[in-house]
Amino acid sequence: MNNLSSLIKNKITKILKITFNIHDICADVAQTTHSQFGHYQCNSSMKLSHILGKNARTIAEQIIQHWDWDNEKMIEKLEVAGPGFINITLASSFLAKELTQIAEDRRLGVPPLSQKKRIIVEFSSPNIAKELHVGHLRSTIIGESLARLFEFLGHDVIRLNHIGDWGTQFGMLINYLKKHEPDVLSGAKETDLPSLMHWYRDAKKLFNVDPDFKKHSQIQVVNLQNGERESINAWKKLCSISRKGFQEVYDILDVKIMERGESFYNQMLPQVVEDYEKKGMITLSNGAKCVFLEGFKNKDGTPLPMILQKSDGGYNYATTDSAAILHRVQEEQANRIIYVVDAGQQLHFQMVFKAAERAGYYDPRKVQIEHVPFGLVLGPDGKKFKTRSGNTEKLIDLLQEAIHRAYTLLQKRLPHIEKKELDRLAHILGIDAIKYADLSSHRIKDYLFSYDRMLNFEGNTAAYLLYSYVRIQGIKRKCGKEASSTILSIELNHPSEISLGLKLRQLGEALSAMDQQLLPNRLSDYLYELAEKFHAFFRDCRVKGSPQERSRLALCEITARIIKQGLYILGMEIMDQM
Repeated sequence: MNNLSSLIKNKITKILKITFNIHDICADVAQTTHSQFGHYQCNSSMKLSHILGKNARTIAEQIIQHWDWDNEKMIEKLEVAGPGFINITLASSFLAKELTQIAEDRRLGVPPLSQKKRIIVEFSSPNIAKELHVGHLRSTIIGESLARLFEFLGHDVIRLNHIGDWGTQFGMLINYLKKHEPDVLSGAKETDLPSLMHWYRDAKKLFNVDPDFKKHSQIQVVNLQNGERESINAWKKLCSISRKGFQEVYDILDVKIMERGESFYNQMLPQVVEDYEKKGMITLSNGAKCVFLEGFKNKDGTPLPMILQKSDGGYNYATTDSAAILHRVQEEQANRIIYVVDAGQQLHFQMVFKAAERAGYYDPRKVQIEHVPFGLVLGPDGKKFKTRSGNTEKLIDLLQEAIHRAYTLLQKRLPHIEKKELDRLAHILGIDAIKYADLSSHRIKDYLFSYDRMLNFEGNTAAYLLYSYVRIQGIKRKCGKEASSTILSIELNHPSEISLGLKLRQLGEALSAMDQQLLPNRLSDYLYELAEKFHAFFRDCRVKGSPQERSRLALCEITARIIKQGLYILGMEIMDQM
C-alpha cells in the first residue's frame, strides 16, 4: 500500500505532464489542517501560474477537468478554493476498503521499502569514568527511536555507542588509582561508576596543581598508547566498571546499543593524517597539521583550522571522527550515517564531513551523512537542568524519581492492585513519560523538564496515549470478543468514523516525515492526533450493541495496534490498565 498523499501526488503529477507538457515538476500535496478544506490540498496551480503565465484558478480547474473519474473510486470531491488551491476529499467507501486491508496488514498500511539501506546510528556516547547525566538523555532516546523507526521500515541498522574511552584522562586516573586505590586496578577490590567518577575528580584536581603527579600521569598516557601491558589492563578495568554503570541505565530505558569507543580507531589515525597529506589537504600551523576548508572562519574572520594532529603528535576528535567515516563507509558499507549529538558540536561535524568528502572518504551522492543536533533540557528556572546543589543531574536519579512519582500516581488510581504489578506499571509509566516528553518536543529546541506535566493524563503526554490504549482494551472486554482480523468489512458513515479512519490510514505519512526530517515529534504529533480522533469517535459512536459493532470494534483494534506500534518506535511500552 502506498501513502495516500503519494497516490494523489502521482495522479496530479501525471495530469501536469499530459495536460501542460511539464515533466520536471512534482505535484505539491499536503494534508489539510481543517476538515472544511477536505482531506488533502494541492497548491501546484500557484507555482505553475508563474511558469505558464496563466491564472492559478484556471490551472486548478483544468487539473480537475482531467481527473480520471470513470476509473477512480478514491475521490469524493475536488474543488478549487482561494487563489487556486485544490481541496481534495476522499470517498469514505475508499477509506473503508483501505482500512479493511490494514486490518490484515502486519505493516499497518506503511509502504514496503523501495530500497533497503544499511544505516548506522551513533548515539548516547558517554565518557568512561563519568556517569550518564541528563545531558545524555536526549541523545540516547532520540537515537534509539530513530533506530527503531529504520528497523520497522525494514532497513539494516547498526546502533553504535561511540564512547570516550581514550585520552589524557586515563593517564590521570590510572596514576591516581595506583597511588591511592591499587586494589581496584588489581581486581582485589570491587567498586562502581560513582566511585570512579569521584576519583576522577580528585585526579583532575591533582593534575592541575601537582607537577609531579602531572608528569607521571603523562607517562601513563604514553604507556597506554604504546600498549604497555600493565596500563592496558588498568584501562580495561576502568572501562569494565564504567560499562556496568552505563548498562544499568540502558536496561532501565530499554535501549539496545553496541559499544565501539574512540580506541577502536586508534590504529587508523596515522593513516588518516597520511591520506590527507597525500591529497594536499594538510597545512602546518604552529606545528599542528591542520585542514583549512573554504567558508569556515573564526570570529575575527581568520581561517578556522580543523586540527588532525597536534604539535605534540597527538590526535583529537576530528581525527577519530574522520577515521570513523572511512571505516563506516569502506568496511561496513553504510548508505546512511546519523550522528545524534548535541547542537554544540554542529560546527565540528560540518567541518569533519566536508573534509571527508574532499578526501574522497565518501560520495554524498551515494552515502548520506547527517548530524542530528538537539537542544538542552531545562529546569523549572528555565536554565540548564541541574540538581538543587547546582550539580549536573545524574540520569539514573532522574529516571528513578519519575518511576517513584508514577508509582504514587497509580497507587491512587489502582488501590487494589498487587505491589508487583504496581511496580511494573509504575516503571512503564514513569519511563514512558520521560521519553515522550522529550520526543514530543521539537529536538532542535530546548524544553522544560516537568514531572507534573509529563505525568498529566490530559494533553500531549504519554499518560494520555496510554490511557487511550487502555480504554480500547476496556471496550473489547465489554464487547466480550476480540476484533476479528479476517472476514471483515469496515464501514465508515459517521463523520467521527471517517475522521478516525483517515488518520489511521496516515501512519505511513507520519513515519515518512520522521524518516526524512529525523524528527521523532512527527510521530508523536500523529499519535496524539490519532488519540484525539479516537476519543471523539468513542464519544459519538456507540460500539457495544450497535448495528455497526463489528466494524467499530475493528476500528478500535486498528487504533490500538497503531498506538502500540507507534509507541514502540518511540521506545515506549504499553499497559493494559491504569
